[in-house]
Amino acid sequence: MDFFKHKKIYDFVKMSSYGIVLSLILFVVSLVLFMKPGFTLGVDFAGGTLIQLQYESPAPLAEIRAKLDLVDSYKGAQVSEFGSPEEILIKLPTATSSVNQNIGEEVAEVLKDTGTLNIRRVDIVGPKVGSELQEKGTLALVLALVSIMLYVSYRYEWRFALAAVLALVHDVVISAGAVILFDIDLNLEVIAALLTLIGYSINDTIIIFDRIRETIGLRVNDGLEKVINEALSATLSRTILTSLTMFFSVFTLYLFGGEIIKGFSLPMLVGSIVGSYSSIFVASKLVILFKFDLKKYHQKVADAERRALEKKKLREMYEKGRI
Repeated sequence: MDFFKHKKIYDFVKMSSYGIVLSLILFVVSLVLFMKPGFTLGVDFAGGTLIQLQYESPAPLAEIRAKLDLVDSYKGAQVSEFGSPEEILIKLPTATSSVNQNIGEEVAEVLKDTGTLNIRRVDIVGPKVGSELQEKGTLALVLALVSIMLYVSYRYEWRFALAAVLALVHDVVISAGAVILFDIDLNLEVIAALLTLIGYSINDTIIIFDRIRETIGLRVNDGLEKVINEALSATLSRTILTSLTMFFSVFTLYLFGGEIIKGFSLPMLVGSIVGSYSSIFVASKLVILFKFDLKKYHQKVADAERRALEKKKLREMYEKGRI
């Protein structure tokens, strides 16, 4: 399917000047959110106990908090609505010390006078395990970015690699900022979403970079800005189709997947928009800002072809016994 049949070349480079400004604003705002209020660590990383309860009627939150405060081991518990007035989430700062202790049943017993309820979920993570998961999650994000930079450096030129990785950092930071803004706990689902976003975004960027490299070979006498505009215009239909497919899939998951999956669906929803936007307006613009030189690139390609031709001739002469 092609949305743009007349092969019109749009001036994306000019529009990307405004895009870079918008990206800087969103990036700085996200960094500010990192510092204050910062991430709310979920049970996966902070450790503790999480209990999800479902009532037959709207849950009396004030009464539930009062009941829990009467028990010393449950003081300081966070009680919040979870998706609907009938469902609540109870977060306890400490994990149960005994594997034989059924903390879900104990809490249900404490709250039996607050209404008819049933236990939907109980998650328990010790503080040591939570700290290890936090370190490994951060390490996974860093290794993913470093691996992608090495791969793109091998496939392209180092300026393309640096532009691609900076665009990925831009996508991850803004998506993570949305997690803080919408008050979603930082847990393994969020880390999984950010890693998935890295793969989605770099795929979009690589396709555009491939078309730029192909166009560079066909337009030897054109300037870099014209080459980028032509490459972006040629891939625009594909980018829109991919972005819309991704957006509506994740949007459906966000609307109907429930609260339990919002840690994954929200970052992906924001990332599907930001990732496509950065591939068009950020990554390509950064290549220009990094002073990529078309003349030097063509000279480098010509030298590589010349060396390959010389090696081929020497090999043919050797095979014919002339050396």
